[in-house]
Amino acid sequence: MRTTDPEQIDFRKKFELHDKVIVISGACGLIGRAFCEAAAQFGAHIVCADIPQADPEKFAQHLSERHGRKMIGFPLNVAIKTEVIALREKVLAEFGRIDGLVCGHQNKSHLKFEPFEDVSEDNWDTVVEINLRGTFLLCQVIGCYMAEQGKGSIINIPSTYSVVAPNQNLYAGTSLGCPAAYSASKGGIDALSRYLASYWAARNVRVNMITPHGVWNNHEKQFEENFARFSPMQRLSYNHEVAPALVYLLSDASSYVTGDNMLVEGGWTVW
Repeated sequence: MRTTDPEQIDFRKKFELHDKVIVISGACGLIGRAFCEAAAQFGAHIVCADIPQADPEKFAQHLSERHGRKMIGFPLNVAIKTEVIALREKVLAEFGRIDGLVCGHQNKSHLKFEPFEDVSEDNWDTVVEINLRGTFLLCQVIGCYMAEQGKGSIINIPSTYSVVAPNQNLYAGTSLGCPAAYSASKGGIDALSRYLASYWAARNVRVNMITPHGVWNNHEKQFEENFARFSPMQRLSYNHEVAPALVYLLSDASSYVTGDNMLVEGGWTVW
């Protein structure tokens, strides 16, 4: 609406996702589940895409029963273009449109304990293929559809370690770590997102990012203690603290926001 009078705007309504169709990859993961629940609470139809082992169809059924609204699940390998195309066609057949895309998938777990000197090319390729290639393919296949329709919102998930380097002291006395391939792949997601934000801005497709950090998942006690020393907020975050940023960036409340990286990291990068 072209106005300078804020009283003409229903600000609460701007945050609604009523009847929007949102595709979320990595839907069954720690943050992905919170993303799905938050978007569903604000009225969206959720398309839960994840690897077959995660049983995204079962999760979609749970969301549908919980919210009394149509949701669908789709088993997906994000690194295979034909599967991503099949996802798009399935969603269009079921709902007739796609309003939002959230690339919430990631791969790093099998490299947690592998030092850089020992990283094999195969392991490097696996992480880059899932994280960066998968995000590229979802954006290309579904984002191009949005650009053709002249509207849409894409949210990609880089990492704090695409903004700053890992503090190796964080992992002292623990069995944890962060592989170089993860940082590199997430840095690529950041760059790709900024590129697409500029590329599709004139076609009313907004491309933004959310960067979480230190999301609690039954971590080792020593890791929690280390994290608290390095974080301004002196604690890990929770997945439900990341999800509200998603609602904002998917909704009309962020209608003039594109190319942004919303840091939900407790101030980790301010010092």
